[in-house]
Amino acid sequence: MMEELSYHILDIVQNSFTAGASNVRLEIIDSDKDDTLSIIVEDDGKGMSEREVKIAQDPFYTTKKGKRVGLGIPLLKECCEMCEGKFEIISEKGKGTIIKAVFKKSHIDRPPLGNIKDTILTLIVGAEKTDIDFTYKADDKIFNLNTKEIKKQIGDIPINNPDVINFIKEYLNENLENE
Repeated sequence: MMEELSYHILDIVQNSFTAGASNVRLEIIDSDKDDTLSIIVEDDGKGMSEREVKIAQDPFYTTKKGKRVGLGIPLLKECCEMCEGKFEIISEKGKGTIIKAVFKKSHIDRPPLGNIKDTILTLIVGAEKTDIDFTYKADDKIFNLNTKEIKKQIGDIPINNPDVINFIKEYLNENLENE
């Protein structure tokens, strides 16, 4: 099991990059009212067949060359189920994939969300060709960061330019708290 959910997010979104996604939507819903913490990753990558969805949940299956096992999805699924949550993969070949992980927020075994600010920053820096639409919802507040919008604002400057990275980092620091 990974110590923080942010590591799972890195792994799942990295799968989206590997699947050739041009757009990734990441939504975290932190609800005290419903006692749930939900992580939703949706991409427009190559998608999976029904059979591939089943075997993607098998720890002894991976599409990555040189690796014998793929633990990201199976570990996330196990963590959800262990914390009285739900895990679901919806995918269509050629259209993309949606992964939903819902945890009982108050469950004693639920890992902390972790450093989501650094996670988002790492994903943005590592995905110059993929647009990321990140939304964090906590009962009464909503925060959104969309790299497509940032790219419009900065024009020809690459999103991984140090000044842009510092701006994004400050923006995240001002608007998000780590769990």
